[in-house]
Amino acid sequence: MQMNSARTAGALANGENARQALPQAGVQTTDAGVPSDMKQDALFDRVSARLKAQVGPDVYASWFGRLKIHSVSKSLVRLSVPTTFLKSWINNRYLDLITSLFQQEDAEILKVEILVRTATRGARAGAVEDAVVEQPAPQAQTRRTASGPQTVASAVASVAAAAQPRATQNTSPLFGSPLDPRYTFDAFVEGTSNRVALAAARTIAEAGAGAVRFNPLFVHSSVGLGKTHLLQAIALGALSSARNPRVVYLTAEYFMWRFATAIRDNDALSLKETLRNIDLLIIDDMQFLQGNSIQNEFCHLLNMLLDSAKQVVVAADRAPWELESLDPRVRSRLQGGVAIEMEAPDYEMRLEILKRRLAAAQQEDHSLDISPEILSHVARNITASGRELEGAFNQLLFRRSFEPNLTIERVDELLGHLVAAGEPRRVRIEDIQRVVAKHYNVSRQELVSNRRTRVIVKPRQIAMYLSKTLTPRSFPEIGRRFGGRDHTTVLHAVRKIEELISGDTKLSHEIELLKRLINE
Repeated sequence: MQMNSARTAGALANGENARQALPQAGVQTTDAGVPSDMKQDALFDRVSARLKAQVGPDVYASWFGRLKIHSVSKSLVRLSVPTTFLKSWINNRYLDLITSLFQQEDAEILKVEILVRTATRGARAGAVEDAVVEQPAPQAQTRRTASGPQTVASAVASVAAAAQPRATQNTSPLFGSPLDPRYTFDAFVEGTSNRVALAAARTIAEAGAGAVRFNPLFVHSSVGLGKTHLLQAIALGALSSARNPRVVYLTAEYFMWRFATAIRDNDALSLKETLRNIDLLIIDDMQFLQGNSIQNEFCHLLNMLLDSAKQVVVAADRAPWELESLDPRVRSRLQGGVAIEMEAPDYEMRLEILKRRLAAAQQEDHSLDISPEILSHVARNITASGRELEGAFNQLLFRRSFEPNLTIERVDELLGHLVAAGEPRRVRIEDIQRVVAKHYNVSRQELVSNRRTRVIVKPRQIAMYLSKTLTPRSFPEIGRRFGGRDHTTVLHAVRKIEELISGDTKLSHEIELLKRLINE
């Protein structure tokens, strides 16, 4: 190989013999002594400029940005694209236009063909970048560079070396909603209420395709309990892994806006192609996904990713079977995976959240100090969510700047709107289902299923009765929350439990106990 390179270099040095040496090295020339690859590139550049002027820069970037020249013979031009989809799209809509543009540049060209770049198709010697991706050269070939002869083997090595840092550089998703770098697994406070969800999330971020048993993973909870933090931690963790997966993190609102914009700009197919080639799709706030056409597109995307064993993670403020506004097909697909509920943090977890927030604040202000007694008092009284706990801590930081000696009594005054002492908590049907299911040792999914065994029917009827007595929901709405049942079924359940309570003291006491558990 070194002898061949030396002979080629010598031939290049001899002006009279250069033409004879170049073809032996794999580079064709024209009669004028200009390498044919350079002529082909110039031709392609001129046609590309004409094409961009015809279709506009946006359409050109969407459909022709990855179009490359493959080869040119006397009457045939072959172009290449990376996917079969792009080949089909260009053939059906733009092939005649491209052919006419080439003929305007060279009247001898009769035909243009579109090929798909594959791992088995050889690349031109002049297109070293394509050769690296598509087919590593089996032996060293020589091409001319500005600095002199260079073997394709050495070019491959240099390009591969330049590509090595990609795994560490890829710290953001392909596109979508922005990620907050603070939302990592290390910053996530673990407790009994979120331990299962955290374990599943770590498995997905670390194992990738090996975690398909959690596919799709559906995380649901009330607001402010850490769903967004957990989803962004999955995205950041996956992006920092050695696998270097293609990740897209979206809110449902962004997904709707992006698709509406793509449809408006006639770019929907390009967006679909991008989404179909990802490894990990993460969607937050699924309850906000609206519109029949948008839901249809999401359903097709979801089916394609799941059937291809690509990971999908979804979060919402309620369980998938309670998302009444979703298309039944989407609901069914989401229910086919693993649904995990994150509950409100307990006292130990709330105290740990406050301690971590204080430690972070002390890194910026070393003189900052809030007594353990005040932190413990706040953790005991602010019980609704981590978000309200965050708000309480921010209030303390602000007040401490001009009230350095805060007392427990003063803290109660400042945070009274968050504690809301004496104000009855709003009860949700999902809270009732959770408490009743736990009390009778069944699952929430069984409560809303079609099963009619005695161990399921009685808890279901009690949950329906409590839903009617503790919430303002109507019979039809309660029926929908229990697996789409008719309102007459709910009415029958309520009357049945009322009759049983009047003659069964034990059941009456159970109902009162359940009411206390629900209102805690």
